[in-house]
Amino acid sequence: MDLQTLLKERIVILDGAMGTLLQARGMLPGDCPELFGAEHPELLQDIHRQYLEAGADIIETNTFGGSRYKLAEYGLENRVAEINSELVTIARRAAGQHGLVAACIGPTGKLLRPMGDVDFDDLYEAFREQMLACARAGADLISIETMTDIGEMRAALIAARENTNLPIIAHMSFEDSGRTMTGTDPLTAAIIMEALQPLAIGANCSGGARELLPIIQRLAQYGSGFLSVEPNAGLPRLVDGQTVFPDTPEEMAEYALRLKEAGANLIGGCCGTTPVHIQAMARALKGMRPSARSQTFNTALASRSRHVLLGDNQPLAFIGERINPTARKKLAQDIKDGQMQVVVAEARKQQEAGASVLDVNMGVPGIDEVQAMQKAVSLIQAALDIPIAIDSTDPAVVEAGLKSFVGRPLINSTTGEDKNMEKILPLAKKYGAAVLGLCIGEKGIPDRAEDRVEVARRILQKSQEYGLRRQDILIDTLVKTASAQQEQVMETIRALRMIKDQLGLATVLGVSNVSHGLPAREILNSAYLAMAWSAGLDLPILNPFDERMMDTCRAAAVLLGKDVNSAAYIEKYKDYKAATTNEPALRHTVCSSCNIPLLLQAGSLPATAAPAGVTETMPAPEEDTIQAKIKKAVLQGDKENIDALIDQALHSIKLEPLDIVNQAMIPGIEAAGELYDKKRYFLPQLMMAAETMKRAFTILQPLLAREGGSHAGVIVLATVEGDIHDIGKNIVAVLLENYGFKVIDLGKDVKASVILDRAAQENADIIGLSALMTTTMPRMQEVVEGVKARGLRSRVMVGGAVLNQEYADKIGADAYSEDARAAVLTAQKLMGIFNK
Repeated sequence: MDLQTLLKERIVILDGAMGTLLQARGMLPGDCPELFGAEHPELLQDIHRQYLEAGADIIETNTFGGSRYKLAEYGLENRVAEINSELVTIARRAAGQHGLVAACIGPTGKLLRPMGDVDFDDLYEAFREQMLACARAGADLISIETMTDIGEMRAALIAARENTNLPIIAHMSFEDSGRTMTGTDPLTAAIIMEALQPLAIGANCSGGARELLPIIQRLAQYGSGFLSVEPNAGLPRLVDGQTVFPDTPEEMAEYALRLKEAGANLIGGCCGTTPVHIQAMARALKGMRPSARSQTFNTALASRSRHVLLGDNQPLAFIGERINPTARKKLAQDIKDGQMQVVVAEARKQQEAGASVLDVNMGVPGIDEVQAMQKAVSLIQAALDIPIAIDSTDPAVVEAGLKSFVGRPLINSTTGEDKNMEKILPLAKKYGAAVLGLCIGEKGIPDRAEDRVEVARRILQKSQEYGLRRQDILIDTLVKTASAQQEQVMETIRALRMIKDQLGLATVLGVSNVSHGLPAREILNSAYLAMAWSAGLDLPILNPFDERMMDTCRAAAVLLGKDVNSAAYIEKYKDYKAATTNEPALRHTVCSSCNIPLLLQAGSLPATAAPAGVTETMPAPEEDTIQAKIKKAVLQGDKENIDALIDQALHSIKLEPLDIVNQAMIPGIEAAGELYDKKRYFLPQLMMAAETMKRAFTILQPLLAREGGSHAGVIVLATVEGDIHDIGKNIVAVLLENYGFKVIDLGKDVKASVILDRAAQENADIIGLSALMTTTMPRMQEVVEGVKARGLRSRVMVGGAVLNQEYADKIGADAYSEDARAAVLTAQKLMGIFNK
């Protein structure tokens, strides 16, 4: 059965849940599902057979937790190949000639650095090992499921493509907010996944079909691949001690039709679905052809939770050029020293100034550029969320940046020379990056626009030979200087227009090169930028601190119809007052002693002079106090600088440790929490703020102990017995610690008696309980009842993906929290702490 052909002809049916059926057949909480299936082959084969008889075209193997990291939780990490091979063999036997077998690949339970303790290579190797075992055992395709971090999904997709020839389905899991746990929205996820060219992308779990319908509708708006969806049978409830999934087979069949209309090509079920559900869905969809989709093929770049689309109907965007050490001694020294403080500060300032993408160049002579690129990309991404351009022609440096970055970056750059394309294009293909092609052929930069177009055509042709798509290619027609080659200046613009018209490729231009060697460069640069915008330029490279260039961009957005109703322009210039011929123009300068911006009349003082009367005794503005700097460092997750700031506060300013905590650190983490609540921060930014706070606490803790410093409360945390999921609980622990709580983390799969004993021993204020499986939720009630029976003072807070307020109330818990941030606020409320 050829899957691609089948998908073009009709809706393909996937199977349903595995875990709940195994539990119904004797698997106990705490058992390893993979080992249980391998040790009960007849039982597992029967489940596969029932799904095939219900109408499933594809059955998924019982290998969801088959990576070395998940199997290690049961001491089985050395049996990855054996267990996965056996489980695929069982499914293969059940499928026979009547169905396809998909190797089911789930998350590892690990988070990428800096949030967690693994990097790209760690995840890649774990997925490679599992996928090779499944492929060798006879799987027909790979289904990657329930991924909550696009970085982990990216590693899994690359491992699948590099090590097997199997078709791949890639499913993300989304929360109620419409984003993944780490903040990725559906369109950004689609951009990143589509660039790695799986057979299908989609979503699974994430609640029921009602919750997944808008996700699929959004995914359908971008890309050319097929769409796959596997909803739960609704959100689970616990009724009389039994897990109940509320959606009936008839309800799921109805929603299957809606999912098909939204664009889904593969439809199945996740948690709580049974062969009866799949049968109802298969009957409803029988013989139906896929719905037509109006697809968009924009060139796009993305970070973990932000994307930039290029095209006629998209907002103007540009690349910030300032992270380039050429002729910048301070930046070069920062890179050479391995500090990256100036690099991160420059990145942050450019984003604040409006840059859509950041160019990252580590080209300092005499350094380990691979290590420098890896560190710079990691620190920039930890500090802010923005797509990047990895600026190097060295393949090793480019690959270091590609591994470190979570998203879809731009590789800057390759030329039209074969030797360069052969180095860079395979990396773009492997890591799902876009690539910038320079119009430089074997004989250099052609003089004529027509010849530059031919170089661009060759880059496109070669890129497609390597498996890249048209939307993966951007072209720079290259600017020559007006001072030395004036006759060439407009050839660049002409070439740009021709590439847009003839090749339909996105374009990039380093505009400021045009004015090299001439006075008043900003005048030439801005005029040339306006010409390039009108010729169809998509992504200029410029200095976002050049106000004349920024003025030109804002004006161009209005005139090209990209600033709808001129809203952004009006907001920026609503208080603008033009200088008259009778009044000297006002310009900005800065007080040299206190950094306060000042307005001066043009010609009244040199730009570097301070006005009369400004002295060293003038008080520093609030943002320059050490408390403000520490608050900002915590808010921005600036782990690299927090040590020095705390040292300065203690030894130079002579602040008391408790004052540092209360006046700087707590306000910083509170501000991060508020941004998270407003959906301007996502989990990675919140975690980096918490990690920075934790680092500061490490320095202050001994001093606070000597002073008898108090904590906000004592909390005993645990994932309840039978449940081995602990990512959410671990994140909660980090945040609580950094809000001043003393946290005793007992780990996962913890008996109620152990939790109660430790709570009594520590005289705990709060017991925090986590569960991700409906079958383990009753263990929470045991703890609640135990607190009452023992007469403990502890209040019980519960949380986890399968819980809700109704269940918390039912078992008598004191509080429920829906996520890590809510856990902090709930704990503060229980302790009577209100940070308003």
